[in-house]
Amino acid sequence: MKTVLLLLVSNIFMTFAWYGHLKFTQTTLWKVILISWGIAFFEYCFQVPANRIGYGQFNGFQLKTIQEVITLVVFMVFSVLYLKEELKWNYIVGFVLLLAAVFFVFKKW
Repeated sequence: MKTVLLLLVSNIFMTFAWYGHLKFTQTTLWKVILISWGIAFFEYCFQVPANRIGYGQFNGFQLKTIQEVITLVVFMVFSVLYLKEELKWNYIVGFVLLLAAVFFVFKKW
């Protein structure tokens, strides 16, 4: 659970670092890059320990799968609330298909 929580916090920082600047189109690119790097520093402060703690309980493929699911959940919330974009049915279908991938990655065969 600690790994998932750390990855959640990491992805919140990552999403703002990568996409938060989209609302500030008048800000020069070099400033946005520096600010994004600053935010990304905190992403790594949570992401690296999350993977270090989780590795062993999960393998690398499972850690990456967990991160991708968290990334999409965080981004869906971010894009609706922050960017004010519409959550369309086809985005949800794509996400459900990703959940099918989670099943295959975590299933004991």
